[in-house]
Amino acid sequence: MKAVLGIDTSCYTTSAALVSLDGEILASSRRLLVVEEGERGLQQSQGLFQHVKNLPDMIAGVMADAKDIQVCAVCASVRPRPVEESYMPVFRAGDSQARAAAALLCVPFYPSSHQEGHVRAALVDSGVNEQRPFLALHLSGGTTEILSCDQGALSLLGGSLDLHAGQLIDRIGVRMGLGFPAGPALERLAMDGVRSGLVKGLIGVSIKGVSCNMAGAENKAALWLEQGEMSREQIAAEIFDFLSRSIIRMIENACKQTGSRQALLAGGVASSTLLREMLTERAKKRRLTCSLHYARPELSGDNAVGVALLGAQMHAAAMRQKLAGKSLDLPTEGTWLRF
Repeated sequence: MKAVLGIDTSCYTTSAALVSLDGEILASSRRLLVVEEGERGLQQSQGLFQHVKNLPDMIAGVMADAKDIQVCAVCASVRPRPVEESYMPVFRAGDSQARAAAALLCVPFYPSSHQEGHVRAALVDSGVNEQRPFLALHLSGGTTEILSCDQGALSLLGGSLDLHAGQLIDRIGVRMGLGFPAGPALERLAMDGVRSGLVKGLIGVSIKGVSCNMAGAENKAALWLEQGEMSREQIAAEIFDFLSRSIIRMIENACKQTGSRQALLAGGVASSTLLREMLTERAKKRRLTCSLHYARPELSGDNAVGVALLGAQMHAAAMRQKLAGKSLDLPTEGTWLRF
């Protein structure tokens, strides 16, 4: 069986995946980067070094899981977003090793972006009708953006003007003494707070069209922790409540602006069970005219599956053009759905 190897080296995860040319996920492997206790993240140089160490194991892992596979193309995320000026050093690790692997195998190399990979992976089994316009929300530690996907074109509508959703969660979690990344541990505290009826909606939402501000939420939660008068469970619950209200308001405004009636939520933050429940409940209360769709939990966080799927689409397009006697004409940045 012929397959495409996908590689993604994001700020906090090294990942590789194999997919068949018809889109079947054959194997996937990923490893979180190590962040020292008490730290709120990694420098790009630290992340790059860890990716270089991790990639041989990740690639060996997916190849070991897929027997009788012939790699016919390699695809890697070479930048954070599908715009020319988008750049982060960590993506150099995956880009360079993917190009080297393609050259050694004498197969084509296809470049993609981390964000495109996130959206593509999130579409798997999501229920989104890709033939109609939809919104895509990328919610992670390094990104909080809302995009419009229409007729194959991916365009930025708005997002956070300061902190990202994952940054807010991690910063508050680290202040509480939780490990980094703090999402799962803070979510458990928040669930206890919600079950105990502690949510009061004490953090105001700041929305400007299809964009929002989140730094104020960090300041308020930090003050509560300093004062020591509010339980960690309530503070965590208030953070998740704030995020749900902010996200729904952004979706509402984006629906009005674009006319889209379906929204796809992707990224590590969007994998939170509690946040999904809060968003679904709030959408019903506000009678949201846009249906919410979520990625499979294992495909919400950083992974190379979407990158591999994009590579399979690009390779199929290249083969069709080759059979037609034409040279491959890759689409411009942000138009990956046209494959």
